[in-house]
Amino acid sequence: MSTSSSSHPAQAGRAQFILNQLPSGGLFAGQTWRIAPEPFPLGKELYDELESLGRVLLQFNRAANLLYRQSVAGKQPPWVAQWLDKGKPTKIVSVQRTTALKHELPRVIRPDLLLTEDGLVLTELDAVPGGIGLTAWLNQTYSMMGVEVIGGADGMLHGFGSIFGESPVVHVVVSEESAVYRPEMAWACRELNALGYCFALRDTEPFEFAEGDGVYRFFELFDLDRVPITDTLFEAAVRKRILLTPPPKAFFEEKMLLALLWNDRLYDFWRRELGASFFLRLKNLVPYTWVVDPTPLPPQAVIPEINLTDWQELKNLSQRDRELILKVSGFSPEAWGSRGVYLGSDLSAADWAQVVDNALAGFEQSPYVLQRFARPKLVPATWFDFEKSELVAMHGRVRLCPYYFVSGDGDEARAKLGGVLATICPADKKFIHGMSEAILAPCCV
Repeated sequence: MSTSSSSHPAQAGRAQFILNQLPSGGLFAGQTWRIAPEPFPLGKELYDELESLGRVLLQFNRAANLLYRQSVAGKQPPWVAQWLDKGKPTKIVSVQRTTALKHELPRVIRPDLLLTEDGLVLTELDAVPGGIGLTAWLNQTYSMMGVEVIGGADGMLHGFGSIFGESPVVHVVVSEESAVYRPEMAWACRELNALGYCFALRDTEPFEFAEGDGVYRFFELFDLDRVPITDTLFEAAVRKRILLTPPPKAFFEEKMLLALLWNDRLYDFWRRELGASFFLRLKNLVPYTWVVDPTPLPPQAVIPEINLTDWQELKNLSQRDRELILKVSGFSPEAWGSRGVYLGSDLSAADWAQVVDNALAGFEQSPYVLQRFARPKLVPATWFDFEKSELVAMHGRVRLCPYYFVSGDGDEARAKLGGVLATICPADKKFIHGMSEAILAPCCV
């Protein structure tokens, strides 16, 4: 359904204003999205839930970091570190076990939250998220129209700047694999400099840095072979010459951390380290998740919750019972965006069987996780069609991405909400991501 711009001159004017604010190079290389004349509204209760979620996720990262270290030391089951180290080169395993970095955590936390009939569902936790510059630009642009958005005009920018503490200069290193995000980070660096910070956009070639500088690692660790400066940065981080974030810890880039949250063998650990209320809250948010480990089970054993005795039996599930997502856990070029993600009920039996075979065969190098599928609910939304000069109403499915910025160290660290990005995809899309048919908008209360 659509209406002409003459019927809604205010919305048409807003949409045109937003479009006119786009930087000349855009924000995503070769990517576009649909512009909404209004921010996406959240109820007060939902906003309060998002505002308080940052400290829960920060505590989860602290606990996950401790779990890995204690597994390496033999104080927790050794298979935890063995799973998380699958496919990782010796260099990464060695660096992430370095005592000098043992307390380092990601300083940007971004969960993927689906809006369902039963509330929020957390499907992933991204330690190297895109969208920081985009969300900052959206917040700034909508604020220029007098709209109150979560985080305000500069909350994203000041939040990002705050994670580097007293670092005199911050270098933002963007790899070729992440090049689609280079324009948004270039814009963010310019805006941060206008606010009094000192940010420099870098590619992956060696560059000069000074004692005390900050470095933002905008590339996944699987991409190290194409980032010549990594050895220099890792050595400087270990020697505490620079503040490097996210830290070089590949296990923070593994989706299987959510599976470990559900593992009964680790129940006491999570409850103790998270506290009963945070533990319960996370289990209410995160759908049941399994690591697809092909190790044979004893005859009397079953895989919990799904009651299979062998992962091969996944192939025999009916289409109705295949409301399950198979996805690469991490350390793979297929592990970000919507790549490497498969919905069982959306595939033929033969295609699903092939995906299961691939997951089992790839365990030693790139483990997969299985997760219960959460279907987002339909919500009304509008966007402006500039070609037809009309406002278009649609029903779409929503993913909310709040950005939490962690400042301070140790027990003094705090995670502050800088802004919330809403991605609204057409109802017929199975996976929600920043496609050209999606509306991308900031959120308001």
